[in-house]
Amino acid sequence: MSRLMDRRQRRSRRRLRGVLIAAAALVVVALLVGGGLVLTGVLHPAGGVLAAPTALPAPSFTPAPTTPPSETPAPVASATVSPAPAPSASPEPTAPPAPPAFDRSANSVDDPLSPWVVVNKLRPIQNGADYGPPDLVDLPGDIPNPNGYQLRADAASALVDMFHAAQAETGIQLVAQSGYRSYSVQVRAYDYYVNSLGVEGADLTSARPGFSEHQTGMAMDILDTVSGCSTDGRCFANTPAYTWLQQNAYRFGYVLRYPDGGTPVTGYEFEPWHWRWVGVPLATELHTTGIPTLEEYFGLPAAPGYAG
Repeated sequence: MSRLMDRRQRRSRRRLRGVLIAAAALVVVALLVGGGLVLTGVLHPAGGVLAAPTALPAPSFTPAPTTPPSETPAPVASATVSPAPAPSASPEPTAPPAPPAFDRSANSVDDPLSPWVVVNKLRPIQNGADYGPPDLVDLPGDIPNPNGYQLRADAASALVDMFHAAQAETGIQLVAQSGYRSYSVQVRAYDYYVNSLGVEGADLTSARPGFSEHQTGMAMDILDTVSGCSTDGRCFANTPAYTWLQQNAYRFGYVLRYPDGGTPVTGYEFEPWHWRWVGVPLATELHTTGIPTLEEYFGLPAAPGYAG
């Protein structure tokens, strides 16, 4: 009888342990499920239930690079070929504006006071027998001037600058051989040549009174101190002094008035010593254009001889 009782008690204890184990398992499951619901947002930790579960964001990840970080992957060739753009026409270059034309009417060619006055065998000085420039000045003492000739103030200043430049640039000392001549002085000069050469010969080398550029006070016969040349013939044309004047006199407003080959226009033989001041603008214009005489530049009639 006692054995039967023991067996029943053992079976009861085994049932009780099974129930306890099952209850514990249910508690564990409940705890696991409840924690999951809290984590997913279905249950609030305080016990409240949310309206709808919030989806957890999908995990993001950065794919591992297929090439080392320091290397730039080679570009993949595209199978699509883009058409080359049509060449656009280049705009035509715009030429710079032409400089304004030299104003040939800026000064008178008739007024003896004008630096552009043209005096020749057809164009005598107005009121020549009585005309004298109002602004004649002596040349400074450092300018060789054996006969003491004067020039008008502007022409004299330019001459001094030119003489100084010639000496500084080449060592050449120029000489002011003959400048302003009054009407009466020109009478004596012309008579001298007539007596030596006759009228025809005199007219090729000396102006008649009232027709001389020297009377304007803006012409100077220039020689040098070393060549021994005079105001006669072609000697001075073969000197370094003449070469320098040819290349540089325009810088100071002087031009060669009676050039070689110009006799049919000027009426005078080549005079490499006779330089006329016309001012830097016109002298530069003549030098630039290469026009050899004032008559040709201003479109005046040639003056190979006197009208009567």
